[in-house]
Amino acid sequence: MARGIAVMGAGAVGCYYGALLAEAGEAVTLIGRTALVQAVAERGLIFEDTAGQRRVDLAASETPAAVAGADLVLVAVKSGDSEAAARAILPHLAPDAIVLSLQNGVSNAETLSQVLGRPVVPVVVYVATDMGGPGHVRHHGRGELVLAEAPGAEAAAARLRRAGIDATVSPEAATAMWTKFTINCTLNAISALTQQPYGRILAEPGAAEVMRSAMAECLTVARASGIALPETLWPEVERICATMPGQFSSTAQDLRRGKRTEIGHLNGEIVRRATKLGLEVPVSRTLTVLVRLAEDHAATA
Repeated sequence: MARGIAVMGAGAVGCYYGALLAEAGEAVTLIGRTALVQAVAERGLIFEDTAGQRRVDLAASETPAAVAGADLVLVAVKSGDSEAAARAILPHLAPDAIVLSLQNGVSNAETLSQVLGRPVVPVVVYVATDMGGPGHVRHHGRGELVLAEAPGAEAAAARLRRAGIDATVSPEAATAMWTKFTINCTLNAISALTQQPYGRILAEPGAAEVMRSAMAECLTVARASGIALPETLWPEVERICATMPGQFSSTAQDLRRGKRTEIGHLNGEIVRRATKLGLEVPVSRTLTVLVRLAEDHAATA
């Protein structure tokens, strides 16, 4: 019998899926920062989409101990916080809890699993969301989840589907994760550095060539790592820019708020892997360095 769901990392992604699960009748607890917890206590979670705004009632807590008793845990913290988040929830995690990693990058589930000492299901997340303020999540499009084949994945996917979430378990999840990762490495840093949405970036003369160069480096590293990616990635980038022209990358949103980004787990991951493989990735290296410098500037502005 289902007991409850905890969302470790109540940012835009965590709040979005937490809201849908709560509206379906699940007992959901968001674990996040003080401002979010206070906002949810005062007026519930505000969920905004094309239909308008509505209130979603659920629990919120600042302490990782709130995962206690939950039989499904969604981890949605930033990639750089994966190890710390795993250590924080480890003493409180139920022995039978299924843990899902709803995070950017390609190595978070492995990091979580190593700390927790149990399987963690990698999940590819296809959703456009952001936060309009503490306790106010905005949904701009999509929402599908692709879960890797792992212990607990089928049960978790079925539970998510009962909440109206498009969740599937696929043997091709690793390829899908690398595909999304490569698209993120193509778009995110440029959106962050320019503070421009996808549509405006693609419209700029010469921008497509820069993005194609970043993508080519990712494809080279993927092939050298034994990952065969589809040949249709560039048309997919064009489609994203056309269907979500006003969308800013999550990296751009973090930079705008003066927060540390996930660049080290995006283009920086490509740099690390390329170095081990003896490959040169000058575009990825440049984007990583520039975003890190912009982080320092944003943090002191």
